[in-house]
Amino acid sequence: MAVNAIAQDAARLLDTAARAAREAAGTVARAPAPVKTAALHAAAAALRARTEALLAANAADLEAAPGLTDAFRDRLTLTPARIEAMAKGLEEVAALPDPVGRVLSEWTRPNGLVIRRIAQPLGVIGMIFESRPNVTADAAALCLKSGNAVILRGGSESLRSATAIHACMVEGLRAAGLPEAAVQVAPTADRAFVGAMLRASGLIDLIVPRGGKGLVTRVLEEARVPVLAHAEGLCHTYIHAAADPAMARSILANAKMRRTGVCGATETLLIDAAIAPTLLPLLIEDLRALGCDFRADDRARTIVPGLTAATDQDFATEWLDAILAVKVVDGIDAALAHIRRFGSEHTEAIVTQDEAAARAFLDGIDSAVGLWNASTQFCDGGEFGFGAEIGIATGRLHARGPVGVEQLCTYRYHVIGTGQTRP
Repeated sequence: MAVNAIAQDAARLLDTAARAAREAAGTVARAPAPVKTAALHAAAAALRARTEALLAANAADLEAAPGLTDAFRDRLTLTPARIEAMAKGLEEVAALPDPVGRVLSEWTRPNGLVIRRIAQPLGVIGMIFESRPNVTADAAALCLKSGNAVILRGGSESLRSATAIHACMVEGLRAAGLPEAAVQVAPTADRAFVGAMLRASGLIDLIVPRGGKGLVTRVLEEARVPVLAHAEGLCHTYIHAAADPAMARSILANAKMRRTGVCGATETLLIDAAIAPTLLPLLIEDLRALGCDFRADDRARTIVPGLTAATDQDFATEWLDAILAVKVVDGIDAALAHIRRFGSEHTEAIVTQDEAAARAFLDGIDSAVGLWNASTQFCDGGEFGFGAEIGIATGRLHARGPVGVEQLCTYRYHVIGTGQTRP
């Protein structure tokens, strides 16, 4: 099929899906909270009941994608525990307060008019993501709870898994009497469908990309629809001179090695020169025992000989693997300067017992999430109490950090008068 014909076919498929989603969005936006809750509980039950089918679909995806890195395979893999976590995630989202119709603020003008800012759904959301099949359930749940319809376009490598999960979400919608078009999976794995989504101004209200730098860059460059950007997770952990050594060792091991393929994993260690001679060898020993490799600056290599020399490119890399860049810095200002140069404004952590130092660090970063004495892997919607997340927003508009149900709402105004007319 010619390129133009493929693009035209994708545009037709997207137009059909988006118009159905637009109609469904109106119904979901007005759905009572108990109805949405019932849909999510029924979908959770379906996930548990279809565990074997989900595992079989995922095994087919894994078999069809040989040669994956360990980190990519980890992101793609479903296990019984991960399926149960998806089901629990749906139930946690269901238990959240309904965000639609909240009075965000209210005030009275001198003329007696009462003005209320009211939360309302965004409308139709287009979600473009890579590899992680659980995003299908998380995004569907968050969009449904916030009164939005969603069109999900996952990576071709997870298509079978995403389709099986989508069937469970549809079962939940059907059980609650909600339109099935409220949650849709792209009917084709062709990349032209992504292009059609990005050009769907007037049909899709917001695009949310979740994936690697290449995907996000393409979306930002081509989209004619507003984008809630999720940049790469080039996260830093800074161990300050006043850090508790045992705490620093525990936090860094978790921040780097708990799951190396998640966007909240620490990719660069910054360690204060005053503490590096005694603590850095222990940190390297801990992580090396867990299978980690290193890219280190000259000062770190002097303290721990034999480490691979780091380049600027290493400090600019989101590894998503068991590799850690290491730099020795002279205090908070140097740590902040490094983060400003190489970071992606995602998540940064400081480990210190000095409150003033922690405040200076947290106030000095521009990133969406800053942590004090905690692992960067806590940058997660579930850990924030959101039930799940549709992504980590690193832009400056609308939302930052984990995006949950409240962040998937916009607002409108209600103005209540008693007969006022404008002079």
